[in-house]
Amino acid sequence: MRYVLFLLLATSLQAENWPQWRGPQMDGRSRDRGFPLELTEKTLAWKTELPGEGHASPIVWGERIYTVASLPEEQTRVILCLDRSSGKLLWQKPVLTTVLEGKHRLNSHASSTPATDGERIFTAFLDQTEVVVSAHDFSGKQVWQVRPGPFASKHGFCSSPILFEDKVIVNCDHDGPGYMVAFSRTDGRELWRIQRPNQTRSYCVPLIREMAGRTQMVLTGSKCVTSYDPRDGRLLWMMDGPTEQFVASPVYDEKSGLLLLSGGFPEHHILAIRPDGFGDVTYTHIEWRTNKGVAYVPSPLCEDGWFLVVSDSGIGHCFEAKTGEIAWEERMKEHHASLVSAEGCVYFVNDFGTLRSIKPGKKYDLLAESELDEKVFSSPALSEGQIFIRGSKHLFCVGKRTAQTVAR
Repeated sequence: MRYVLFLLLATSLQAENWPQWRGPQMDGRSRDRGFPLELTEKTLAWKTELPGEGHASPIVWGERIYTVASLPEEQTRVILCLDRSSGKLLWQKPVLTTVLEGKHRLNSHASSTPATDGERIFTAFLDQTEVVVSAHDFSGKQVWQVRPGPFASKHGFCSSPILFEDKVIVNCDHDGPGYMVAFSRTDGRELWRIQRPNQTRSYCVPLIREMAGRTQMVLTGSKCVTSYDPRDGRLLWMMDGPTEQFVASPVYDEKSGLLLLSGGFPEHHILAIRPDGFGDVTYTHIEWRTNKGVAYVPSPLCEDGWFLVVSDSGIGHCFEAKTGEIAWEERMKEHHASLVSAEGCVYFVNDFGTLRSIKPGKKYDLLAESELDEKVFSSPALSEGQIFIRGSKHLFCVGKRTAQTVAR
């Protein structure tokens, strides 16, 4: 009996939460198993109407799901906490009440996905012209709140906080003196600050990974691609361009050892970069480049040596990550949600709520297609066999929860 109990405990401990933007690996991939391929009456666990509006993705920790929303009539941004098993809204707590900033028609006033370390929930909003980063405990009580500096953009605000070791990191590229800041998770103390070049807005979340034998934090934005040491903010390498503005997060392909990115505006580029450089690598470390299939908003994904990306206009492409050779392209209608994957299956959700499950490879292999019957601009979260998708009105939970060891 003790042996069985130990196995069950070990299994549940190794299953993954989805604690921040693009999940535990910051790249859209889950190592859990048991996910459904489509939404049906049988696979829909629950569907809950959410208050307010927002494009922030859900995050998952244990028995709870968190996201944020804007209540326009009250001009208040709130944290929402839902019960994982039932979808019941357990509480909503205010974070910021202020005049709503101007924004692009495809943005929202609650677009920044929160993050959690299992003790606190971290959020980022804009108080008209000033960034506000907050930490709340799991009961919704504020632990700390800081205002790191200004932010100016006619398109509004979106900067999802991410976690690394003892730090909360927030990118604040904007149309002014841009910066990136790391705060202490426990008390909000500023630990380091990076002054960003070029004074151009972007809405990118950096990728933190072990690449080329060192821990790197890579950020696309403000007319450049940069790699920093996330422990102290020290610059490792930098590349000019390839365009002015970025939204999509970069990804890393373990098979080829290449960093891949897609951006943006006004020029469209996909780049594969060798991440082993030092200093200025503008002319030395591009492995391949293409102007075809570029996404501006949806973040791409690497799966088993394939690089998958869908443009905002809805043209999906699968590239061989090592060479840039196009395996296939497919029309999928407009997209703004980022790609996620599990068990070798990549999930695409377009703006109209069409969920596609696709096996990457040399040919387009559609495993399943289903409809949420609701607009979707948020990226899905994956955890323990369940897919959480935020629509324009509801949060959907698709699949049965399965405690298991993660795939390694």
